Amino acid sequence: MTKLSLPERTLASGALSLPVLGFGGAPLGGLLQANDNTAAREMMARTRDVGYRYYDTAPFYGFGRSERMVGDAIRDTDYILSTKVGRLMKPGLPADAGALGWPDALPFHQVFDYGYDAIMRSFEDSLQRLGLDRIDMLLVHDIGEMTHGEDNARHFKDLEQGGYRALDELRKNGQIKAIGIGVNETKVCRDCLKIGDWDAFLLAGRYTLLEQGSLDDLLPECEEAKTSIILGGPYNSGILAGGDTWNYGAAPEDVVARVKRLKATAQDHGVPLAAAALQFPLAHPLVASVIPGLRNTTELDQTLEWAFTDIPEAFWSDLRAQGLLHEQAPTPTSTPYKKG
Repeated sequence: MTKLSLPERTLASGALSLPVLGFGGAPLGGLLQANDNTAAREMMARTRDVGYRYYDTAPFYGFGRSERMVGDAIRDTDYILSTKVGRLMKPGLPADAGALGWPDALPFHQVFDYGYDAIMRSFEDSLQRLGLDRIDMLLVHDIGEMTHGEDNARHFKDLEQGGYRALDELRKNGQIKAIGIGVNETKVCRDCLKIGDWDAFLLAGRYTLLEQGSLDDLLPECEEAKTSIILGGPYNSGILAGGDTWNYGAAPEDVVARVKRLKATAQDHGVPLAAAALQFPLAHPLVASVIPGLRNTTELDQTLEWAFTDIPEAFWSDLRAQGLLHEQAPTPTSTPYKKG
């Protein structure tokens, strides 16, 4: 079996270097459908065998299930790990666990808390769930109006007045190397830039082959602040990889129409649309890593195939000519997953 030899990119802050391809741990927690745990463990073993090093997880993913499985898989390896804070896991499974996205969750429920004490508690809890003595990066999970609506004002105040201080202390004390937030929206990223110094934002779905509006505001502001982007959800919840889900729900008509145009252009050039979606974000120098979520070895093998697919320059030129790319969006000159 050939081992991956991935390029690495150093975060703009200099805090940490990440392989350009990482592992997204939400599906491992049973996102939207229960996992075959044997298949999931086989996949995790294979990620190690092929040379994955960067893994991202969160307490929310399966209410602890993803953290437990990630920790078991990477213990005693040369790993890089990010997990998240902002939710504490309390005993007792909620009646609507499936409606929350986790039909096979562990018997816990979430309590949102972005204050100082809760961030410190969440960090310690994650170390125990993971069974590890080191976490490299902590990301504030799902702060923002998309998750909290009008309650976000008080949650953001807790983060500004307490939670950020906890994260900064952990970073200054060397207990973690980097801090950031992990969200699906750009506005709260811009708000966070005003309250602290962040190493990276894990942004799901908002700088993709389908959506590049963040070039108008967030990405220039992040560049000035030396805050890198880790790109989650490169397939926009699946719609760029043959599915019909966008933003974890049904796609609106304008999104469906745009995807059809992208798909037709990809077919004209003999390019798998998902391969283009996986490679596109890394053309931007601020994007340090792309971390598609994986559920089994089939998805892992398909991801590796897409990552190393050669995409002709004419494909990108055609997209730009059709107005399917932002005028300022850089495009790959070769697959970014190969060294030199």
